[in-house]
Amino acid sequence: MDLRHLRYFLCVAEEMHFGRAALRLGISQPPLSQQIRALEEELGVRLFDRTSRRVRLTEAGRLFEPEARRTLAQADRAAQIARMAQRAEIGRLGLGFTTSGPFVPPVARALYRFRQTYPDVELILREQGRDEQVESVASRQLDLGIVRNFEAPALPEGMLSRCLLKEEMVLALRADHPLALRPAPPRIADLSDEPLVLYGAPNGTGFTEHFQALCAEAGFVPKISHEARSLATLLGLVAAGFGPTVIAGSMARLHVDNVINRPFDVPVMSALWLIHHEDLSPTGRAFLKTLLEERHL
Repeated sequence: MDLRHLRYFLCVAEEMHFGRAALRLGISQPPLSQQIRALEEELGVRLFDRTSRRVRLTEAGRLFEPEARRTLAQADRAAQIARMAQRAEIGRLGLGFTTSGPFVPPVARALYRFRQTYPDVELILREQGRDEQVESVASRQLDLGIVRNFEAPALPEGMLSRCLLKEEMVLALRADHPLALRPAPPRIADLSDEPLVLYGAPNGTGFTEHFQALCAEAGFVPKISHEARSLATLLGLVAAGFGPTVIAGSMARLHVDNVINRPFDVPVMSALWLIHHEDLSPTGRAFLKTLLEERHL
């Protein structure tokens, strides 16, 4: 059924006059009469009784009128929803991020600004490691991911990555640890005999690989005393004396009793990468634009 036929029918039902309805619709009277007859033929009922002096609704037309109004209203609502979705005013945004992601100022600002700008978009946030995020974005469970890796992550065909920022990693250790008390900044080689607390898989995937490669360059294999799955556990174990750890500089803003952060003698760098499909959803494009703008502030 053509929605235009319903609009023509309702206009005639309101005016009860084909000439006035045609004028209001901006068409001539004969085409309007033809369209109404076509609707009646499609339905198999007469909607109007017509005489040379008047037009009135039949019983079928009287009962059809409110249903036609509801149908048009629903069609208009559907069109409005589609336009709002295209403008990213409604819908959902699935975002994955590494543990340190929300601590990075541009990411935190982008999340805040996006929520203020698009309050009706459902935000689905997942803290995941690199490989989990790649899989989630590839399967479109998530629109975008923020992963930590020392180089551009390997991605399936059709996915893109861009470097959001590079930041220095620091050594987090108990305040009474010998490396904390020594005036000289720590070196990677200083950790050769130290029991270390590091992220376990999957959260540590990416950076832990890089850190182990740096240790190999310094001529040793790191001794891992414990693996943690959360930032709270990681820093809690450091505070409890289980060994130092290496964290992103952005997380050094956190204050934990008995834990201090020291930069290495030679900067140990890591990077945050944004990953997504080439064909982003409207909400994905809106968040990407917001994040890139905040990155340059």
